[in-house]
Amino acid sequence: MRLLYEFLNIFFIIFHTTLIIFNLFGWIWRRTRRFNLLTLLLTAFFWLVPGIWLGIGYCPFTDWHWRVRMAMGIHDMPYSYIKFLLDLLFGINADPEVVDILTVVCFSLAFLCSIIMNIRDYRRKA
Repeated sequence: MRLLYEFLNIFFIIFHTTLIIFNLFGWIWRRTRRFNLLTLLLTAFFWLVPGIWLGIGYCPFTDWHWRVRMAMGIHDMPYSYIKFLLDLLFGINADPEVVDILTVVCFSLAFLCSIIMNIRDYRRKA
């Protein structure tokens, strides 16, 4: 069972990090813009709708990953997955409030870029 949890831990780090990078930059390429807008909308939905009851910024992937890590005996996890990544990748103890602000700003900019680029693509087709 330990091997399964270790695999899932690595899987979530790779998958979730890839999704975050895609959310931030998927609007750049025409072929990925629609899917990028969809993943951004889904992210916003989970942050805000289940977030009403589970905490604003709720992410099911973070929830599942934290459950895996708890099963591995790791219990001291931050609320923010971005803080977890920054701490893991850079060996720092990032300020949670600064991380949350940067997360919202970067997400908002990516969302705005995605909307603008998708509208531009739609108008060019018409």
